[in-house]
Amino acid sequence: MDRRQEIMEAAAKSFSLFGYKATTMDQVAKIANVGKGTIYTFFSNKEELFNAIVLKMIAEMQASTDAVTVEGAPFAQNAHARLMQILTFRKTHQLYAKLIEEEKELRTPAVIEVLANIESEIVSTIQAKIERAIHKGELKPCDSELVAYLLFKSYMALVVDWGKTHDEELTEKRIAGLLSGTIFKCLLA
Repeated sequence: MDRRQEIMEAAAKSFSLFGYKATTMDQVAKIANVGKGTIYTFFSNKEELFNAIVLKMIAEMQASTDAVTVEGAPFAQNAHARLMQILTFRKTHQLYAKLIEEEKELRTPAVIEVLANIESEIVSTIQAKIERAIHKGELKPCDSELVAYLLFKSYMALVVDWGKTHDEELTEKRIAGLLSGTIFKCLLA
């Protein structure tokens, strides 16, 4: 493994354990077992290092959603599988979960910005899938950006937020049934 990769792994570990605000370049150097100056040969500052880690995390999330996609399956089936996978990744990926925690507790501006960028990237990806399905004649023409946002926020509300105000979490089957009978039903061509 090369030095840059070792530094990125050490930084990912530090950001995952301590969050963005509490991570220092000294900590990253110690975890990577390199001098702090070595880090600066690859990354000009903590923000640049953090952004590289986040880009890697986004690529991992994309790969995990690609893995649940079934070639030739209906749009609604793949959209549901992808969105559920995104929310599972969000909850189980150590760095992503730590960033969400830091945003809630500390309101760190860099973390708020990164999470907003991740959400924007997710919505853009959903939008592209919707536009592809419209082009194939599988979905009716619609405002793909608004529908992508609606889908993402609907899944967030049902998977993440529902359990906070209700005694039980919704099952995936119930969520799929609800959205199939409402949003997806309206979109189908």
